[in-house]
Amino acid sequence: MPNMLKYPLKFEPILKEKIWGGQKLNALLNKDSNLPNIGESWEISDVDGDISIVSNGALKGKTLKELLESYKAELLGEKNYKIFGNKFPLLIKFIDAKEDLSIQLHPNDALAAKRHDSFGKTEMWYVMQADEKANLIVGFNQEMTLDKYKSHLEAKKLTEILNYEDVEEGDVFFIDGGRIHAIGAGVMLAEIQQTSDITYRVYDWDRVDAQGNQRDLHIDLALEALDFNMKDDFRVSYPKKENQTNKMLQCPYFISNYLEITDTVKKENTVDSFIIYMCVSGEAIIESEQFSEVIKKGETVLLPAGIKTYQITSKNARVLEVYV
Repeated sequence: MPNMLKYPLKFEPILKEKIWGGQKLNALLNKDSNLPNIGESWEISDVDGDISIVSNGALKGKTLKELLESYKAELLGEKNYKIFGNKFPLLIKFIDAKEDLSIQLHPNDALAAKRHDSFGKTEMWYVMQADEKANLIVGFNQEMTLDKYKSHLEAKKLTEILNYEDVEEGDVFFIDGGRIHAIGAGVMLAEIQQTSDITYRVYDWDRVDAQGNQRDLHIDLALEALDFNMKDDFRVSYPKKENQTNKMLQCPYFISNYLEITDTVKKENTVDSFIIYMCVSGEAIIESEQFSEVIKKGETVLLPAGIKTYQITSKNARVLEVYV
């Protein structure tokens, strides 16, 4: 394959119908679908069975897997390719919760490798829109033990020991492996996570689908995965200075920054990684002498590691910048 990896890549959204999904991804983010309950739009995915397909430019129609196999370090960066090979390390989503998601958690790397031959699932949420009085569940509201947790779960009183956080646009949360959590009704958010689709549900509000069936729970699997520590490091504070890169979150799996752009911001890739931009408000132009690509609210682009200098121009954009 000749080297055509010299522009920002967009991908076809992979839309997921969910029992708790709604219509915001369609109405607010222009995800074209007739599905009644769109819960998730997978923007960049290397999950088996859901591999992203390029939607723009010379590589249109190629899968992310084909790009990895053809371009390797030029796509991922040298250090990333040595670690991940032909696996893309991040899964990028937009999520609309019309109803509460299940109360759930994800395994860490060690447990996910042992049980599922998979990455673990550490994730970050950026709240894009929240209805009045909307909230999230993150962690416990008191010191927790295995026995106390199990007794509340069995008595259907789990919600009494969970920590609820009111949310509004711009709030950021860090959800590491093992932390119990749930996105609440009325919240639309951008999610950055490790490439993993492993979720352990522990409570699903006793709801049933159109056929009267409850979704599977994973109560026993969750017990070994649960982190009972009372950590309050989940709400992320970050600066919001205009026209510069504001550091948001750094963890072993990804780094995320916030850009509020009202002019032109010159960028240089010095991190030996691909760079992802998620537009969470307004629209912007990402350009260089070789390319020009518009990114609008609800769109995501992937800049290959081989692209070193470019600029982002806007009058009104808010953008999340993500790399490994």
